[in-house]
Amino acid sequence: MPEFDKRIDAYIEKSRDFARPILEHLRKLVHKACPDVEETVKWGSPHFDYKGSLAGMAAFKEHCAFGFWKQALLDLKPVEATAMGSFGRISSIKDLPKDKEIVALIHQAMELNEKGIKVPKKPSAPKGELIVPKELTAALAKNKKAKTSFDHGSPSHRREYVEWITEAKTEPTRDRRIATAIEWLSEGKSRNWKYERPKAIKEK
Repeated sequence: MPEFDKRIDAYIEKSRDFARPILEHLRKLVHKACPDVEETVKWGSPHFDYKGSLAGMAAFKEHCAFGFWKQALLDLKPVEATAMGSFGRISSIKDLPKDKEIVALIHQAMELNEKGIKVPKKPSAPKGELIVPKELTAALAKNKKAKTSFDHGSPSHRREYVEWITEAKTEPTRDRRIATAIEWLSEGKSRNWKYERPKAIKEK
């Protein structure tokens, strides 16, 4: 017997009239395709787990959405870029693919979880050229130790200081951060030195 989460019962009951049959139909198909599925609620919406996150659904004012956790690896038909979920905007059951297609996709998603296959992470976008604020450049020019520490630090070391200073919302805050940066740099410290683990002392 399938196990139903009462929170999802309540979610469907509170949804708009058009949404209830859509949510009930999708829920039924998930249990049909995956008898061992576990229901839960994540981010305030119904969610289905099977050896990891499998899929989720949600109801909005004028449409519903259903999304597979690993939809990038499934044989899905493309949907509009502005639509969320794996099937785009769902305003009625007619907007859904055929039941057998949905079941097949659920089986694909199950297999991915069974094999422990993960969605490849997108490569991070290259960071732009580091622009050092003129106020920091002027302050560094007045402190040889701080300038040496900054100039010979790693790119990430310099970027952490620059971003910290440029993110200041007011001029007084920026000036305080520059003064602190000069102090720490003159001591050879990184921006996040407080959170770094102390280096182990090697025995002679």
